[in-house]
This record gives sequence, structure tokens and C-alpha cells, in this order.
Amino acid sequence: MPATLDRRLLHTIGRWSLTGLVVNMVIGSGIFGLPAILTRILGEKSPWAYLIAALGVGAIAACLAEVGSQFNEAGGPYLYARVAYGRFAGIQIAWLTWLVRLTSGAANANIFIEYLGGFFPGAQGRFARGIVLFLLIGVLAVINILGVRLGANVSSFLAAAKIAPLVIFIVAGLVQLEGAGAHAVVAPAAVAGPKQWLSAVLLIIFAMSGFEAALIPMGEARDARRDIPFALFFSLILCTVLYISIQVVVLRALGAAAADRPLAEAARVFLGGWGAVLMQIGALLSVYGNLSSQMLNVPRITFALAERGDFPAAFGAISRKFRTPHFSIIAFAAIVFLLALAGNFQGNAVLSVVARLLTYSVVCAALITLRRKQPGANAFRLPAGPLVSSLGLLFALALVTQMGMKDVFAIAGVMVVASLNWVWARNRMVQPFPAE
Repeated sequence: MPATLDRRLLHTIGRWSLTGLVVNMVIGSGIFGLPAILTRILGEKSPWAYLIAALGVGAIAACLAEVGSQFNEAGGPYLYARVAYGRFAGIQIAWLTWLVRLTSGAANANIFIEYLGGFFPGAQGRFARGIVLFLLIGVLAVINILGVRLGANVSSFLAAAKIAPLVIFIVAGLVQLEGAGAHAVVAPAAVAGPKQWLSAVLLIIFAMSGFEAALIPMGEARDARRDIPFALFFSLILCTVLYISIQVVVLRALGAAAADRPLAEAARVFLGGWGAVLMQIGALLSVYGNLSSQMLNVPRITFALAERGDFPAAFGAISRKFRTPHFSIIAFAAIVFLLALAGNFQGNAVLSVVARLLTYSVVCAALITLRRKQPGANAFRLPAGPLVSSLGLLFALALVTQMGMKDVFAIAGVMVVASLNWVWARNRMVQPFPAE
């Protein structure tokens, strides 16, 4: 299989391109609204919730670094689950990952339209909205069909562009508000208990997750074994520092006066009107950067499924000229466009996190399983791997307990669809892959 993949796909994703993909997948729209919600839940203690979440996510990311470094093929968590636990488990994880990413992509596209409406109100009209969505998604689809290098470069540019306004916000806020009579922070009405802390951490996981999707296109990576651990650890540290700093600045600027757009309102306090505009632009760049990374990463799920006979062969098609999985890219773009056009897909943050936490649980468990099945793998080896795996698994399962009945039914529905996919695929032979 690796030899076939080497012939079909170009290995152009390097260390910093992969790091840009991870950062873009993690930093989306969440951080632009999360500080106000956390302030209402935990008050002045809210920055500590980021640190707790980062420790748990760090254990999961560490497991993912070892597991992912063993593979030079597309698929990400789908591939890891398939090799560790078989075809049925792999297809289940693939559907969870794919559907979360489809709805996430649609939600990001809709959020982009909302923020754009702050500058051009006419963009939110029904006809104009359709045109903007078509251009928004279509341009990214074309870029990624033209080549993985171009798609990765666009993602890296947007990652840098989205971080710049956040850094300006943090530095200016810490300097301007230091000893300048920042707003007093009012604690929540009731003392936060374990339930409130779990709810807060769950919301932060929503804002800090997505890094696993950046590993889906590793069939086009130059050196997965070395680059995956670096990209994951560097990005996690960067995002944790950014998120904690942002929360501190928002607390100092607004106190308990929660706002729908806390970063823009906080920037208005210490930078004036132009600061609010800067954060609005930052939100647009952040959302579009996230969508850009998804356009590169997510089509490789259906491509990987087709490569192994678990999806129709058309999804494994590779363009002869550009050496990209053009059919899977077009399919993903079309579905995201239709979902975004159909309505306001803000999504259910808790459901999205629960689906990801189930995926993370499988990855943590796979570390131990793959050590037993592939003891001689040329891969990054995590110190105290079994202990870290157990901690990551416990962290994920503890948060899954927050799942409500609505989430249970939604996850069950996805698993039923995945099971039907498995029934269809289990007796099929892998078909030749079409190319154009």
C-alpha cells in the first residue's frame, strides 16, 4: 500500500506546513465567543480552566503523536482505528470524523457570513449569501484541487494572518490595562462546583480540538514520524498561551460584563473603535483559515476510505495533472455548501466535542494496542506511554459523561449509518482507482 500511495500522491507537506494546518484547525471561531461564556461560569478563575483542559488535551495529543507517527498514509484516526481494531471500528470513527467536519465546515461558513455582515450588511441577504458561500467555498476547493502544496501554503498564510491580530490584542491589552483601573471581576452568582468546571472544560475542548484532523492527509507528508510530534506539541503550547492570555485580557477589560463578541468589545476599551474593527477582521481570518484547513484535510477521509474499499471507488480518484483527490474535494465542498445554504448551522458544541472525545478515546487506547501489534514500528515513542494513554482515556471518558440524551441519539444515528456502510463494504473487493 505505501508504494502505491507514493506513486499517486505528492509528498509536499513539511514540518511548518503541518504546524500551520494544526493551528488553523484548532483556532477557529470558538475563541472569539468563549471568554464571555467562561466568565459567566467561573468568573476570575476562568483562566485556570484553560490550563486544566490543556493538560488533558496534552495527554491525548501525546498519544496521537506516537500513533500518528507510525503511518505515512491518508486517513488519520480512521486509519489508526482500522489497523488497531479492524474494519468495523475504522468505519465508525471515519463517519464520526467526517460528519463532525462537514457540519463544522458549514458552521464556519455561516459564521463567516455573519461577521462579514458587520462590514457589508447586504451579504446576509438570501441571494447574496448564496453567492458569497459559493465563492467562499469554491475558491478553496479550486486551490486544493490545483495542488496540495498550494493548499498548504494558503493554510500557512492564513494561520499567520489569524494569529497576528490576537497577538496585538494580547500585548496591547496587557500593556494598556496594567495598573489602569481595569474592571473588577465579579465572581459567578454561585460557587462553581465540579459540574460547572466540567462544563467549562468541555467548552474549552471545543475551542482546542481539531488537531487530529490535520493528520488526515499524511499520505502527502514528507516525514510524518518527525513532523507530527513537533507540530502537535508546538501548536498545543502556542494555542494554550494565546487562549489563557486572551481570557486574562478580556477579564481585565470587561470584568463580568459579558458580551456576545467579547474580543471586539474588550479591544474597544483599550484600543478604541479601530481595535474592535481589527478583531472583527481577525475573526474573519480565523474562520476562513479554519475552513481552508478543512478543505485540505477532510477530503482525505473519503479518499482513504475508498483506497481500502470502504467507500465507492470514485472517492479515491486522483487527478492525473494535479495529483490531488479531486472527486473527494469536490464532494466535500458541495456538501458543505448545501449544508451552509440550507440554514444557520451553528452546531451543537457539546455534541461536536463528544464525537471528538470518542475518537480521542480510541486513539489513546490504540497506543497500547499498536505497541503490541507493531513493536518494531519506526515511530516516535512517547515516554511512559501506557500511563499517558490511561490519563488521556480517563480525561476523555470523564467529559463524555456530560453527554445528554439528544447527544446520545445523534451519536447512535451516526453509528447506525456507519454500520450500514460496513455491511455494504465488508464483502467488496478493492476496485481500481479512477484517474483523470
